Amino acid sequence: MKIGVLALQGAFIEHIEVLERLGVEPFLVRLPRELDGLDGLIIPGGESTTMSRLMLEYQLHQPIKDKADAGFPIMGICAGMILLAKHVPDFSLQSLGLMDMSVRRNAFGSQVDSFETDIEIPVLGRQPFHTVFIRAPIIEKANSTVEILAGLSGGTAVAARQGRLLAVAFHPELTADPRVHRYFLEIVAAE
Repeated sequence: MKIGVLALQGAFIEHIEVLERLGVEPFLVRLPRELDGLDGLIIPGGESTTMSRLMLEYQLHQPIKDKADAGFPIMGICAGMILLAKHVPDFSLQSLGLMDMSVRRNAFGSQVDSFETDIEIPVLGRQPFHTVFIRAPIIEKANSTVEILAGLSGGTAVAARQGRLLAVAFHPELTADPRVHRYFLEIVAAE
């Protein structure tokens, strides 16, 4: 299995390390031709505005969108979630517009408002998942085609799946728990 990690900006090295620990061959993606032959793609956390600009500059936006429209699995983490969403009200640049949901950027505040908490994610099993939220987005609305996988106490949605697309607001690559990545690999492996 070959999984690409978008390596334009953000926490891509940490995803490479998790994939290697899981025995998966990771590939850095910076140019459209580097998408060829991949089985899936991770769009890491980082700065969504910068990532969007660089995706357009390096002509990655349309090839990623085309691949996703053809069933290519993509996992978006934090900024990656923002880029996957169809609606991002306070985002002046272009998202990929792939998931039928509305996402609010920096929903918890600035960097100093970052936090960690344990949440239940039933698709990962009974054990709670320790999450790291850094200037994280939230899912404000989702179409019926989007399955909400997890939320914070109070019901704030922070993880979702639509077909072969997976989006999480937190950073699973910053924990020692590989279950989110393993779940994505299951999505990739399923035909």
